[in-house]
Amino acid sequence: MKQLLSVASALIAFGAISPLAAADLPVIYKGPPPWYDWTGFYGGANGGYSWGNSSTAVTVTAPVAIPGFSTSQAMDGWFGGAQLGYNAQVAHYWVVGLEADIQGTGQSGNVALPGFTYTPPGVFIAPPPTITTTGTLSQNLPWFGTVRLRLGVEPADRVLVYATGGVAYGEVDSNASLTVTSSSGASATATATATNTQVGWTAGGGIEWAFLDAWSAKLEYLYIDFGTFTDTYASPGAVTTAAASSHVTDNIVRVGVNYHFGGPLVARY
Repeated sequence: MKQLLSVASALIAFGAISPLAAADLPVIYKGPPPWYDWTGFYGGANGGYSWGNSSTAVTVTAPVAIPGFSTSQAMDGWFGGAQLGYNAQVAHYWVVGLEADIQGTGQSGNVALPGFTYTPPGVFIAPPPTITTTGTLSQNLPWFGTVRLRLGVEPADRVLVYATGGVAYGEVDSNASLTVTSSSGASATATATATNTQVGWTAGGGIEWAFLDAWSAKLEYLYIDFGTFTDTYASPGAVTTAAASSHVTDNIVRVGVNYHFGGPLVARY
């Protein structure tokens, strides 16, 4: 009986002491959940579709009887390429970076130029001939690239939403065909080609998702302005000379995948 009383007394004493002892145990601090760190170099590939446009103003310098005119053409097509960049994560949720890319494209467009009929100036023994001019202008963008700053925010773990902007550059090839037809039945056609490497600007934005530690996928939109360039064309015999000033812009939507060098990125706390 004495042993039972001793055990009961010990249990009662332990029950009274335990809450006091528990109150003295250290409290383990639970910090924020791990957060994906975008810092480091990366590279990858991309592809998409582009809706381009070329607005052209044509000034006719000879003969003066033909007025100038304006025209425009779509330069749509698929493209693909590669990108290389670097990110630095700052202030926990913010990411700044620099990215460069280069693209090959199938963008092209073609437009028929307005036809004109006129009588050349001068003194003629016989009735002066009537001359008609017609033509086409085709343009294509075989390649372009950009160098851009990126500023992003990570609203959720492994998700980066960003704005981007910088320098754009590319090649615009123009091909003009001019045909001169006389009322006497004579006709001649000439073609001319001009290549312009343009430097302009770009701005846009996108969203990127790290679906694995070292891999991410992105969806991006960019507006590109390649600026204005002027080419001069002449018909056979320089009967008609024209200067064409084209302003080329582009709207691109692309998807891409990036590999982040240096192995899996360390989750940041």
